[in-house]
Amino acid sequence: MKDFLDRASQMYYQGSPILSDAEFDSLARKYNYHTVGHSVTDGVPHLFKMYSLQKVFDEADLPDEDMVCTPKLDGAAVSLTYVEGTLAMALTRGDGNLGKDITEKMLVLAPSFIPFDGTVQITGEVVAPSSIPNARNYASGSLNLKDMDEFRERCLVFVAYDAQVRAVSIQDTYTDTLRELRSYYFRTVDTFDTDGYPTDGLVYRVRSNKTFEKLGYTAHHPRGAFALKEVAAGVVTKLLDVVWQVGKSGVVSPVAILEPVNINGAIVSRATLHNIQYIESLGLEIGCDVEVIRSGEIIPRILRRVD
Repeated sequence: MKDFLDRASQMYYQGSPILSDAEFDSLARKYNYHTVGHSVTDGVPHLFKMYSLQKVFDEADLPDEDMVCTPKLDGAAVSLTYVEGTLAMALTRGDGNLGKDITEKMLVLAPSFIPFDGTVQITGEVVAPSSIPNARNYASGSLNLKDMDEFRERCLVFVAYDAQVRAVSIQDTYTDTLRELRSYYFRTVDTFDTDGYPTDGLVYRVRSNKTFEKLGYTAHHPRGAFALKEVAAGVVTKLLDVVWQVGKSGVVSPVAILEPVNINGAIVSRATLHNIQYIESLGLEIGCDVEVIRSGEIIPRILRRVD
């Protein structure tokens, strides 16, 4: 299962996810999978590591601290390094340690100069409008384009969500940090109008930057920031059969035949199963009950077996 989740993680960060967030989170919890991102061997180091956020599914699980709540944008995370005010390097998130150089592209979306002495890393999200199909993939894929003219025509914006200098934040509080970023003419996550842009939950971050740094980090997450995720509600039905079909690329994949069920106004009788490892990981058997969701409100997927 680790190999399968490694591949799912890699495909996610390449902009071609094979699992929905709900499916990945469910399997990661079941198999205690904590690897974040995918292995990068030919990337450029971030000035400061880009950590992922620990997921929580209930506000009661948040620490008893004064926290700031912002929307969690669903796009492509990037880092910008400014040296004596000049944008010197922009990188994709990659595995959090190394990323791909996208400086030329980010010069289109972010200020080329800011009034800041010294060196600072600004992190944020490149997002595309929700009206574009698979908006997250569109944003991530755009950063891999070779044609700059095509990139300039893409509907993309960069929204900043933090800044670090010498491994600490540039202001006393997180809200002050975001206010300073706005003074540099960045869009910031606390004031950005997310109406019309994809979001993926909420982010809760400790307000005091001193407390945030004092809490420290695990190998993967800061201890002072969390992603509050909504558990997708599914519908229970019966798995009647599994058939194998050949896709346009020639890949043979399993498909679940389900007892027809109404999900958000659509009658669902089939769902993708990806591969045999996915079937085995969920413990599926003909005749068992399963919980089905419509991933992205479009693609039916089996989330889990219901015993």
